[in-house]
Amino acid sequence: MLPHLPNQFTALVTGASGGIGNALVKHLLASPQTGRIIAASRQPPLLQDDRLTHLSLDVSQEEDRLELARHLDDVPVHLFFNAIGLLHDSTQGIKPEKRLDRLTLEGLTQVMQANAFTPALLISALQSSLQGSHPCIIASLSARVGSISDNHLGGWYSYRASKAAHNMLMKTASIELSRLNKQSIVLCLHPGTTDTPLSQPFQARVPSGKLFTPEFVASQLMDVVAKRTPDDTGSFWDWAGDPIEW
Repeated sequence: MLPHLPNQFTALVTGASGGIGNALVKHLLASPQTGRIIAASRQPPLLQDDRLTHLSLDVSQEEDRLELARHLDDVPVHLFFNAIGLLHDSTQGIKPEKRLDRLTLEGLTQVMQANAFTPALLISALQSSLQGSHPCIIASLSARVGSISDNHLGGWYSYRASKAAHNMLMKTASIELSRLNKQSIVLCLHPGTTDTPLSQPFQARVPSGKLFTPEFVASQLMDVVAKRTPDDTGSFWDWAGDPIEW
């Protein structure tokens, strides 16, 4: 239950075929409060429901973002959940850099585009569906390693930087959107280490009990979202409901 949103609300999920995105769609479909879900991803989610519409889109591309906006046709979106993220990609030779001499312009650009630029550009493209007077929650996956004050280990240059940039873009957007829609809530969310392909190469180092299923994470994040109000817009939270320092 999301108290800030109306009954039969409209939700948009980007990255809907990924581990967390797919689990989130499933979680929303389990609620009678959900009216309609638009799921945008390159691969279809493994779910079937009359309330679910899948759009085969790569929202990192401007043409596909515009296609998504055309599909929404200015219809109010009450919940926009962005579940897109990039940490590594063997096909492009992208992996977390442990040292400065591993940095490449190509790697930095790709990770920044996926984790920081795309979420902000999506909000820009969909602004007409987010502004107005309707209750609206924008939740975007971040990561604790994007916290500058919490960086004590170093490494993972592009991923850390991209999540820090993501947080700044979301914080800045929250200020503008609060003027365009007083009922808007913009949140950055840390899901914890989730058992998905994104974390798989690094799971051996995860402490016992700290590797979460996507279903657990989706449920936890929705609980966190449910407790937020417009006074919380532009804030950063972890899966357990604890605020994270920038």
